[in-house]
Amino acid sequence: MKSTTAERMNHTIFVLVTLLYWCTLYVYVPILSPYLDHLGASYTMAGIVLGSYGLTQIVLRLPLGITSDRFKSRKPFILLGMLCTAASCLCFALGEQLGWAFAGRVLSGVGASTWVAFTVMYAGIYRGEQATRAMGTISLLTVAGQLFGMSMSGYLVKWGGWNAAFWTGTVIGLAGLALAFLLKEPQESGDRSPMRFADLAPVMKDRLLLKVSSLSILAHSVLFITMFGFTPSYALSLGADEAGLTLLVFAFMIPHAVSSFMTGKVFAPRFGAWNVVLLGFAVSAVCSAATSLVPGFGLLLLTQAVNGFFQGLHFPLLLGLSIQHIPEQKRATAMGLYQAVYAIGMFAGPFLAGGLNEWAGLKSGFYLAGVLGASAVGLTLFWFRPRRQRSDASRSSLSR
Repeated sequence: MKSTTAERMNHTIFVLVTLLYWCTLYVYVPILSPYLDHLGASYTMAGIVLGSYGLTQIVLRLPLGITSDRFKSRKPFILLGMLCTAASCLCFALGEQLGWAFAGRVLSGVGASTWVAFTVMYAGIYRGEQATRAMGTISLLTVAGQLFGMSMSGYLVKWGGWNAAFWTGTVIGLAGLALAFLLKEPQESGDRSPMRFADLAPVMKDRLLLKVSSLSILAHSVLFITMFGFTPSYALSLGADEAGLTLLVFAFMIPHAVSSFMTGKVFAPRFGAWNVVLLGFAVSAVCSAATSLVPGFGLLLLTQAVNGFFQGLHFPLLLGLSIQHIPEQKRATAMGLYQAVYAIGMFAGPFLAGGLNEWAGLKSGFYLAGVLGASAVGLTLFWFRPRRQRSDASRSSLSR
């Protein structure tokens, strides 16, 4: 069935809102760790500020998923998300103080908690059996928005100081908020019953969902220790300037975007979803640990390009696998649970790395990332490698 003009327009608006949402959330991420250094924060305090983004999501993502399911409405949460992302940048822009930075990062966590509404609305545009494909597409939008925002931050700081990035994020967030008012929610089937708190237990007991969520904790721990955490500070210690941070972003995020796009459409159908997840974890573990051994900025760019590509392999697959077997009426709750659980990694990764860096130096956090990645390899082998039929089933599903 061909889509109508109105449906195509709504899809286009959703894509633009999603890009602006992630752009606002990540426009200051490459400079956040150096900015906290500029404010005089210790590595431990920097880890707390960085980790507050994930801690907020641990608390809010699941309740927002349940509420979204009960009211069968995603748009109000999308509006809330855009408002909070803009307010987050505004907090950073209002003053060069750790208190404002902490408040801004908490608000960004509130905004990011509404991502469950984005994912479920987008999945609703597709048929149920195409949910994994939809998640692969929206993962590409996520990376594209992050890349666009992060690529600007270094140049903005060089051009107008720290606040230039924060004010730019505020404007982008407000533009996304205005555009989000034009969104129209896809029609849901009339026989769909709202999610109840009593229905939460079966979702939380789903063994595959819990295993995938646990692996995602480790994946996000590695990511938020490295590129979204302390790698920019390490780049500056190797002699990079603000423009060099932009090169670092491109080196990591472009391969990350390419592999995120290809993994569900090319690699998983050919090699099996769990084999690809395993490879992604293995190589990213090696690259993360090897970051601490890099003697110069040029070689750091190379390691981050490889790391970005292989980290991009497992994120979309884990996201799709988390809901592909869940009934449609429970998907928002399952997605909320999945995102709440993996937010533990967003908090614990930088928090633990910050404390470790305080004790043993900046390089030690990258060794921790390598250990966490190796742990994910072990769990993937233990849980999924022996069960070849699961990989075959995933290969068949992801090829649709």
